[in-house]
Amino acid sequence: MEMLIAFILGVVIGSFLNVVILRIPKDESVVFVSSHCTSCNSALKPWHNIPVLSWIFLRGRCSFCKTSISMQYPIIEIVSGLIFLTIATKYTLTFPALLIGLSFLMLLSLSVIDFKYKMVPDSLNLLAMFFAIFGAWSINGVFVNFQNALLFAGGFTLLIFTLSYYLTSSLHRAGQITKTSWNKFYDRTPFVEAMGEGDIMVAATMGALLGLKLTLVAIFLSAILALPVMLMLLNKSAEQQRVPFVPFLALATFMVYIYDSQVLAYIEANY
Repeated sequence: MEMLIAFILGVVIGSFLNVVILRIPKDESVVFVSSHCTSCNSALKPWHNIPVLSWIFLRGRCSFCKTSISMQYPIIEIVSGLIFLTIATKYTLTFPALLIGLSFLMLLSLSVIDFKYKMVPDSLNLLAMFFAIFGAWSINGVFVNFQNALLFAGGFTLLIFTLSYYLTSSLHRAGQITKTSWNKFYDRTPFVEAMGEGDIMVAATMGALLGLKLTLVAIFLSAILALPVMLMLLNKSAEQQRVPFVPFLALATFMVYIYDSQVLAYIEANY
């Protein structure tokens, strides 16, 4: 029964996440405007908002204008339910587990928004980090989570600065070759940002959720997960080659979090 409650709770929160994913990139309120069809703007009835079931009963179409409803809605709801179910199975349905589940749901929202719009809203990022820090079983655990969050936020900041400096310097040196006497004092080298600032807060959330060793494993795993996608985009345009990295960080974090004992056992046995 507890597992069913966890799944239903996740699905219900996932239904709200769909509103968040849709409205935050448009800078719209997620509270004060009632749910409505994005095509005909008709206000939805309560029975139109039942997670998963409404989409099935409506056959994926608006009840008013019959416009197709994206499959994103039931998928996000089901994935949210599975995230809560998995965490509840690991830790039972406790308050810390609830906060940890909420942190992962924020990461899920960030992943979808980053994938669709290539943006990482600070509001969701801060919520993910807040839930991760306070998702501890003791006061001391909260301070440890906060310490790990600061550690990886600082580490990612240094990494981004170093990579950005290297890439910008490389472009500057390449541009020096084409300098002439009349433009040698004019520098048009663009600043190249290696990663987005949003990744810094995602790294802080990872540190709070996983700790030192497991976060390093998750970062390495995220790079492995992203590598095939990056290789597929090698011959694309510069804009198409911009791979949203938050989905890979979030997926790797969840995988490592669920199998933390096995990963730590492997590390201790081999290193």
